[in-house]
Amino acid sequence: MQIYNSLGRRKEKFIPQKDGQVTMYVCGITAYDYCHIGHARSALVFDVLARHLRHTGLSVHFVRNFTDVDDKIINRANSEGRDWREVAKTYMTAFHEDMDRLGVLRADEEPCATEYIPQIQALCARLIKNGRAYVVPSGDVYFRVREYAPYGKLSGRSLDDLQAGARVAPGEEKEDPLDFALWKAAKPGEPFWESPWGNGRPGWHIECSAMSEPYLPLDIHGGGQDLIFPHHENEIAQSEAACSCQLARYWVHNGFVQINAEKMSKSLGNFKTIRDILKSWLPEALRFFLLSKHYRSPIDFSPEGMEEAEKGLQRVYASLLEAGKALKRTSWKKTALPAELQEEWTALPAAFNAALDDDLNTAQALGQIFSQVRIVNRLMEEKNLRASEGTRDILQDFLVRARQWEEELGLFGQEPAAFMEALRSMRANRRQLDMTRLEVLLNLRSEARANRDFTRSDALREELLQMGVTVRDTPDGQTWDLE
Repeated sequence: MQIYNSLGRRKEKFIPQKDGQVTMYVCGITAYDYCHIGHARSALVFDVLARHLRHTGLSVHFVRNFTDVDDKIINRANSEGRDWREVAKTYMTAFHEDMDRLGVLRADEEPCATEYIPQIQALCARLIKNGRAYVVPSGDVYFRVREYAPYGKLSGRSLDDLQAGARVAPGEEKEDPLDFALWKAAKPGEPFWESPWGNGRPGWHIECSAMSEPYLPLDIHGGGQDLIFPHHENEIAQSEAACSCQLARYWVHNGFVQINAEKMSKSLGNFKTIRDILKSWLPEALRFFLLSKHYRSPIDFSPEGMEEAEKGLQRVYASLLEAGKALKRTSWKKTALPAELQEEWTALPAAFNAALDDDLNTAQALGQIFSQVRIVNRLMEEKNLRASEGTRDILQDFLVRARQWEEELGLFGQEPAAFMEALRSMRANRRQLDMTRLEVLLNLRSEARANRDFTRSDALREELLQMGVTVRDTPDGQTWDLE
């Protein structure tokens, strides 16, 4: 497998440091609000990466942390008159609820910053002892950026460029504008822990260094592109200055999510939480949408993009549904399939795996799935092929392959008929369709057809069409969908 390493800014062959074992640490959420679509993308990217590595036979130890004490958490607690611990717990629980709906598997370990206070303080003490950090009279502890020569190696930023925009705010006691806080002295009314430097709490960056230290050097450290600087740059500096070892061998970062071609922002009124989105769209549609672009590329969330995702899901599930029905046939002919079609079918699983091996190219992997759907649909539609034993074998293989897609991508694992029903209901909900009236009309039309009253049946079809509902008669009965 090749993976793009942000540290070298190139794709590199992925070789775990221990044969057959992978350690992966991903920065999780700061638990002060509901997760937005950007959180969903990051979670899905590393979920699929872990799934794929495991599918190739590797044992993956996946760690994703929670920041459960922070300025934003404290501010939210104060504004709502709640305890900060309650706020953090509320949104960590909400994170799990959202991720469960999206099919994101739980990490093997999910440490919280407040569980690592002794380790954080020990790390600060080591950095102070070796001269890489210092204590100021207020009790803050700062990291000396200029004492770590490789600073900027991940982000590509130079100290001169950073110095040009850096300033020491009034009241700060830093030696240098570039230095950042490892430990913050407690302010009145804030949570705190006792330390050798006085009561205080950890800075943001040091939390992840402490929580990842038991696994150093990591095989993979990941997160969103927005974390490259300063968070991941600072993690590298403090971890490597403290332990004299490499923090991570591969740095993996996912691209941003935009909303209708604009940066997502509460001030712009286009802030989309996962819960907002799932009021109108199926969880699997959001998962499909976010995996439909390469993880390093930006992705633009829009209703049109979600509709395309729905159509893609529907196409695959419809083929799975029809393949299951076709396999109920009891007699098959010993008719040979076209050689080129058989060859293409045989080659597609390798192409699917190759796409994921090539820097987790989920967009290309989905393309290989649709190539298989195209072949299956052709076999079921062509009269001279649909009863072939070769077709039977491919249809059986198709259903087996779908299990791998679920295992690696977390897609196409639902019972097809149940998915199609859920999709129709969600579309009806989105259009605020009168479901009671719809059900009455569908029942009346079904009765009319049973009574061979085709004039009445056609009139009801037209009435449904005016509601935006198309009806199709199949050997299994009447089905409907929205235009």
